[in-house]
Amino acid sequence: MDTTERAASLRAGMLERFRERIADDVAEAMLTVPRHVFVPGVPLERAYGSGPVVTHRDAQGVPTSSASAPGTVAGMLEQAEVRPGHRLLEIGAGTGYNAALLNHLVGPDGAVTTIEYDPQVADAARSALAAYGADRVRVITGDGTLGAPEDGPFDRILVTAGAWDVAPAWREQLAPGGRLVLPLRLNGLTRVVAFEHSDHGLRSVSAHEDGFIPMKGIGAVPEQEVPIGPDRELTLSIDDERPVDADALADVLDSEPHIVWTGITRPWAWTQNVDFWLASLPGFCRVFVNSEAVAAGQLPRPKDMWGGSWGTFSGGTIAYLTARRTGGTDEMPIFEVGVCGLGPQGESLAAQVVERITAWENEAGDRVDLTIEAFARDDEAPTGDGHILVVVEKKDNTFIVRTTV
Repeated sequence: MDTTERAASLRAGMLERFRERIADDVAEAMLTVPRHVFVPGVPLERAYGSGPVVTHRDAQGVPTSSASAPGTVAGMLEQAEVRPGHRLLEIGAGTGYNAALLNHLVGPDGAVTTIEYDPQVADAARSALAAYGADRVRVITGDGTLGAPEDGPFDRILVTAGAWDVAPAWREQLAPGGRLVLPLRLNGLTRVVAFEHSDHGLRSVSAHEDGFIPMKGIGAVPEQEVPIGPDRELTLSIDDERPVDADALADVLDSEPHIVWTGITRPWAWTQNVDFWLASLPGFCRVFVNSEAVAAGQLPRPKDMWGGSWGTFSGGTIAYLTARRTGGTDEMPIFEVGVCGLGPQGESLAAQVVERITAWENEAGDRVDLTIEAFARDDEAPTGDGHILVVVEKKDNTFIVRTTV
């Protein structure tokens, strides 16, 4: 079997992992466009594997650009509902693979413009698109926060990097009846949101959990990291610039951890939007726990060891979600959710978080739809329907996250 045949076979295998979740046109595009052309030098098996492929790193080795996991790419395309003839803007060219898929979907009567902040990444994407034969895609080197007004308005705008806010340019360049799809960060929680125009602003038609490399340029807002302990036993990751009294937290590790178990058992991946329910707590953040501190028995493992567990802080006290296995199989283990409190008010803060989780379980459980609305800061946000989980004020927009049961 030659390289072309192997690649085609691997593409078909890649698609099998999520074929039932996507429409025929998205599946056909992903079967047609050769992903390996956009990640040169990467073995075919890895190019068509289930994970992302990092293509560029900074001087510290932190990934700055990648080809997103195929399932993530397919999910965004499904949310976008791209049609032949659409004019399309992509923010974040990356490898060029996504732009090639979009070019396939819009067909000869459509148009795709993609903007990349990093000149080196833009050049690589331009070369890969040319090698594949997608020369019609216009690659711009620049700041995607400003959009591309000369090519708009756009039927679809896709942002393929983590966004902290909805840029005014995206709203202005989105055509009537258009759709904006972006990974939106709210209080440290990311949802890939498909927005459409509403009477007063933008309203989501879908929202799914996923993770992306953060945006660069004028729209970039780095998370605030607060290390705690001589060996960074804990790190708080906070999504805004709220003041943190690091001195008050310095002694939080001097107390014994206090764990309160909820009695709620779920598979490891359980979220059900409970994170946004907790996001209304003052001091909501992500808590990263050093694996060596966990291995030494100094601290209980967080519910999410690698992505940061949901937590909160108040004064000199921290609480974060933990878990213990209660059954299930190796493929689908079952865990009981708990909360670990640290510091002088650890028991009390842990109890508050447990109370919040229990209330969610009793009031919503698995029967929740999430709606996210974006209103320009100068406009008054309407009350709307559903239970408001959290209101987030950003530079250009007010976001309201609601649930309906």
